[in-house]
Amino acid sequence: MKRILFSFLLLSCIQLSQAQTFTLDADIRPRFEFRHGFGNLFPDDAKAAAFVTQRSRLNFGYGDEKLQVYFSVQDVSTWGDTRQLAINDGNESFSLFQAWLSYSFTETWALKLGRQVISYDDQRILGGVDWAMQGRFHDAAMLKFSKNKFDVDLAFAYNQQDQKIIGSEYNINGFYSYKLMQMAHFQKAWDKGNISFLFMNNGFQKYTEEANPLPDGVYYRQTTGTYFNLPVSFFTLTGSAYLQTGKATASTDLSAYQYMLEAKFKPGKVNLTLGFESLSGTDQGGEEKNNSFFPLYGTNHKFNGYMDYFYVGNHANNVGLNNLYGKIAMPTGETSGLGLDVHFFSSQAQLADNQESYLGTELDLVYNKTISKNIKMAIGYSQLFASESMSAIKGGISSDNTNNWGWVQLIVNPRLLSYSIKED
Repeated sequence: MKRILFSFLLLSCIQLSQAQTFTLDADIRPRFEFRHGFGNLFPDDAKAAAFVTQRSRLNFGYGDEKLQVYFSVQDVSTWGDTRQLAINDGNESFSLFQAWLSYSFTETWALKLGRQVISYDDQRILGGVDWAMQGRFHDAAMLKFSKNKFDVDLAFAYNQQDQKIIGSEYNINGFYSYKLMQMAHFQKAWDKGNISFLFMNNGFQKYTEEANPLPDGVYYRQTTGTYFNLPVSFFTLTGSAYLQTGKATASTDLSAYQYMLEAKFKPGKVNLTLGFESLSGTDQGGEEKNNSFFPLYGTNHKFNGYMDYFYVGNHANNVGLNNLYGKIAMPTGETSGLGLDVHFFSSQAQLADNQESYLGTELDLVYNKTISKNIKMAIGYSQLFASESMSAIKGGISSDNTNNWGWVQLIVNPRLLSYSIKED
């Protein structure tokens, strides 16, 4: 892959008859967090966590009439996690975030190869996860078609953890780590709306059920659905619906669904949103089939409360979620704004011992301020009011303790260089 990248880059530098553009951008974002019940209920006699994390990212882009090349390297670390006189950063915080090339065969067809962000629609199923400092990428090949506001993306991936001599076992653990992936995304846009269709098939490494398990083929999970964003009279209607089929694990069948519908209004300068989302779950009590929907590779932080109690590396194969929510956002000045989100959570599937489905209420308050052209600041505070049922699905931790979370983030993203070459 490195040879391909550098070969195309060298070729592009020779072809001076075409207009060529080079860009260099920085993305630096330190974030302070105070966690007192973030991601899970706060235990008795525990102490709150507080820290500063920082993303330091450098992005290089090249483009001409046919070829685009993009590199993104980053360091994601916590302040103080490396000794000041360390020879190297032992926690391996430095990484390659993106490295891809895109070649346009015609005005409508292009091929994109390499490490890339795959993000669509409202990012429910596939997103860049930009809130997470490290972001999310896919190593994939993508064939792209675009004409008359109709776009088709076909992506393929075959993942291995090493260059093997024998076999093709892929044992990188994790719910997200697929061995094979095929995806098709179709989108039709209008002046004020769009509708899309997604099909995604993920293959995961399967093992024999022995004391020393051996690789035994691949099992598959399919996600199929649609998303739309349409103006209706004086409001905008947004919705999605997805099905998941195939296998939840190598030995468990999967049949799950998600649907969401929300309406957005804008009386004056105020933005109002009212919505409901349901993600199916599995009844507590031992069903043979798994009915728990999981939103895979989406930016889950933005959907079910900012405190990340659901579907952010957690809540898989659980009782699902019903989320009734309302949002209000308003300007507080020419360069600032304030937003308040309210979520009412309940389980979609039945809890054990006839416990009530209501899980809790979360309030999310966020203030945004643009300081200058390349500098933005955000301050957030969230609080969760949990029920005993929330305690039951979160490991039995008491629901009586205060659960809150506060943060301050600075985003600095200047363009460091923009240079064009064109032969007269």
